[in-house]
This record gives sequence, C-alpha cells and structure tokens, in this order.
Amino acid sequence: MKKFWKWKNQQVWNQETQTETVERTLLLNGTIAEDSWFDDDITPQMFKEELMDGKGNITVWINSPGGDCVAAAQIYNMLREYEGKVTVKIDGIAASAASVIAMAGDTVLMSPVSMMMIHNPMTIAFGDSGEMQRAIDMLSSVKDSIINAYELKTGMSRTRLAHLMDAETWMDVNKAIELGFADEIIQRNGAVDELEVPQVSMLYSKTAVVNSLMDKIAEKCRIQQENETENSNKVKVDSLMSRLHLMKNWR
Repeated sequence: MKKFWKWKNQQVWNQETQTETVERTLLLNGTIAEDSWFDDDITPQMFKEELMDGKGNITVWINSPGGDCVAAAQIYNMLREYEGKVTVKIDGIAASAASVIAMAGDTVLMSPVSMMMIHNPMTIAFGDSGEMQRAIDMLSSVKDSIINAYELKTGMSRTRLAHLMDAETWMDVNKAIELGFADEIIQRNGAVDELEVPQVSMLYSKTAVVNSLMDKIAEKCRIQQENETENSNKVKVDSLMSRLHLMKNWR
C-alpha cells in the first residue's frame, strides 16, 4: 500500500500569546488512494489513527488531481469530526475527489495560481442492462453525497451545483471565492489577502466550450450555405442572359 498522505509537525511561536505551539501539517499529494478504500478496513483506520495521534489545529496542503471518491468521503468525514481547527491550503490543484476533501476545512485558502475542478463521479461497469442500471443508480447516489459537501460549504442550491458538476467546471482562485468554494487567497509570505477580490475571474466549463464550438460550426455552415445559394442564383441569371442573346441573334 502506497501512502498518498504525509504528516509533519513543527514548533511555531505565537506572537499573540507569546507561547510555542505544535503545528500539525497534513500533506495530500498525487492521486487520492491508488487502491480503492471500498471494503478496505486497514487503510482508512491507519489514516484515522495518524489523524487522532495528536492535538491542536491542522493545516492540510492539497495538490491532487483526485482519485477514489470513497477515500475522499472518509477523509472528509474524519477531518470534519476532528476537534481542532482545520485549515485547507490548495497550492496546486484540488480536482474531483480532492475538491471534496477541501470542503472539510473550516477555512479554505488557495494560491493565486491554483485551480479547483468539480465534475460528476465516474466508474467502470461490466454486465447486462441490470448491472448498467445499478451502476447508474450508484453514481447518482454518489453525486448526491458530493453535492452535500459542496452545499454545506458554498450555500449554493443543489440544482446549480449539479449543473456545475455536469459541465466539468474549472475555477481559478477568484471564481472559487466568488462561488464560495474557497475563502481567501494565500499570499507569498503566507499571509492572507485581505483586499477586495478582483472582478476578473475564470470559470472554464467543458460543456460550454463544446457548445460554443458547435454554435460556431453551425453558423459557419449557414453562411457557407447562403453563399452557395447566392452563387447558384448567379449562375442561373448568367445562363438566362446567354439564352436571351442567342434568341436575339437567332432573329
């Protein structure tokens, strides 16, 4: 079993209380669980034991393209139940299942160059129509559970969140803050940006891009068809003029 998480503890001096405290840091890098946590009792228990093997606030650094949604759900629940404050910091990408884990943070911070992506859950199924329908029902239930986490964090309607997942939505830090998936921007020195969020933000939707491309192709075909119609009419006029000249000369 290859661990995708790593714990780091370090002593931090608190200027306000003039005391030294232990800061716990959880690093989540790469794919969330190479092996599925479904029906796995050992790996989730190992993660939970390491999580509970200390006290105090936790900073979770995420840079992951996603992975096993079962593992993400269990990690989300464990972090939500943890007694200390959980601060999530996204320094690269929090996509798919990793975005679910990010929702467990009491505060979610993103780097100015980081990205977040949400989409519908996926699986591989094999069998007859009954097996396919059971897979569809399972994916629908998983999607509902994921929306629960997004809804609690963002306060958005379930319908709108479902549409964003359908479209495979990518967000930069400003759009993530605007929609409620993140709270603040991480500055280079580690401080939090207290300035007003810029008006320029980026939201990329795979579905929107495909639809836009199809609209442009349809418009191009329409113009081409109109040009062909005009050229066709022009040929007919030229042919008519030639016939008139022939008739005139015949006389």
